[in-house]
Amino acid sequence: MPFTLSSPAFAAGRDIPVDYTCEAGDVSPPLDWSDPPPGTESFALIVDDPDAPDPAAPKRTWVHWVVYNLPAGTARLAEAADRDDLPDGARTGTNDWGNVRYGGPAPPVGRHRYFFKLFALDRELPDLGRPTKADLLRAMDGHVLGTAELVGRYQKSRTDDPEPAAV
Repeated sequence: MPFTLSSPAFAAGRDIPVDYTCEAGDVSPPLDWSDPPPGTESFALIVDDPDAPDPAAPKRTWVHWVVYNLPAGTARLAEAADRDDLPDGARTGTNDWGNVRYGGPAPPVGRHRYFFKLFALDRELPDLGRPTKADLLRAMDGHVLGTAELVGRYQKSRTDDPEPAAV
């Protein structure tokens, strides 16, 4: 069986519910994974958006969440795990808002893609402080046994738009 990552909140390639975005609760969605590679000692999770600021003209990848040292026996993160409900031993890094919590989708323009990437590692990482995505990727170099990915999409609602004309 392949190493997989999924969410009971949204299907792969589908829209992320508003509860997990800047427009509502801004809490992390529930995530489930299965069949990590043999020898997995810990997991790391990176959530990012390669479409920032505009999917028609992306200029950078925006990092929404950095988590590492999720214990090897972990197979799930509950909804709102970013709110002090991470498994014992798990550590968080710094996202592009400069904080250590999940930052939900907040696209300024258009429908963006959000990549939830889970890495199976052959060891637990040392305390990296509050690493950025780049710091974590450097620390994981040579220790990744496998990667599972889930992609969701999101576009802000436009409450200031006039109602569509009747057709």
